[in-house]
Amino acid sequence: MFVIREATVEDMPQLLKLARLVHSFNLPQDRDALAAKLDRSHRAFAGSVRDARGREFVFVLEDADSGSVVGTSTVYSRISWPGHPHLFFRVRRREHYSKDLGTGQVHVTIQLDKDESGPSEIGGLILAPGYRGHPQKLGAFLSHTRFQFIAARPQQFQKRIIAEMMGALTTDSRSTLWDYLGRRFINLSYTEADTFNQRSKEFILKLFPSVEIYTSLLPPEARQLVGKVGDETLPALHMLTKLGFQPQEHVDPFDGGPYLEAVTANIPIVNASAVLPLGGAGARGSHRGIVSCAGARGFRAVRSGFSLRAGTLLLPERVIETLGASKGTKIAVTAFDAQGRAVPLTGARRRSGAAPRRRSRA
Repeated sequence: MFVIREATVEDMPQLLKLARLVHSFNLPQDRDALAAKLDRSHRAFAGSVRDARGREFVFVLEDADSGSVVGTSTVYSRISWPGHPHLFFRVRRREHYSKDLGTGQVHVTIQLDKDESGPSEIGGLILAPGYRGHPQKLGAFLSHTRFQFIAARPQQFQKRIIAEMMGALTTDSRSTLWDYLGRRFINLSYTEADTFNQRSKEFILKLFPSVEIYTSLLPPEARQLVGKVGDETLPALHMLTKLGFQPQEHVDPFDGGPYLEAVTANIPIVNASAVLPLGGAGARGSHRGIVSCAGARGFRAVRSGFSLRAGTLLLPERVIETLGASKGTKIAVTAFDAQGRAVPLTGARRRSGAAPRRRSRA
């Protein structure tokens, strides 16, 4: 059985090992930085962080049979606010035409821009190499659980959610786009600049030009990376696109990876999720999906069969024990069909505090 749970300080050795296998600033290789991240997550799960600006939830995927941590992901309640902007390159297409020559060209430009409106963000979905392509689709499990978590706690998250897709890097974890562009203005390596960006945005705003930059001035190997993702990120890109996330012509200023965005209330998993009291133990039932709760063992989520009875949820005994739940515990539940699509449970109460579905942009 695979379990998704809140990360703890005891996970530090395994998370450091996982961090060395991948390149992600959401999973730092530095012990002190990772310890600070786990501390922020612990306080967020404990409910002791009142301000959305400080809420950072770190999940780990554990192989319950071996006790190994084989994956992780993160959800941020709010990533920007006045004085603490989210920075990105705004991508535009400029058409130029000469009547005398009877010809023209379309040029792509990028310009540093910022957003202080404070959307939520999902990020840091990482699987150990040996578990990628697993028949149980563990990447989807990690991703879908985040949205169920958000659905069960709508008051803690924003009306918009963004997702940063990792751009294409070299085999030694460098960014060709940064080498040809960013480093011309900021004399730091890609890793140094993106690491420092976790602490301060001021250096980018002060040192990087604010004007539009024509990407045609860059070498082909650099300009072709604007808005592109690495091969390892393609599955996550496709997964989020199926859930309604769309590109916004915003890309990361360090590696050129695209930002996707969705209206929280329009995400299918958010809409299909419900919160029901545990009625007790029962057979696997006719439904199958993800169930989670913040029980006696902290936040935990598993895939399981389940059934409904008189507005309550019935789960196998082993699942109840794994979740640390008891009769009456509020359980978040999302059912999926055979194609892996979230489907609403007929007659089940919608997630608590959810707004009606709407198409307008927040």
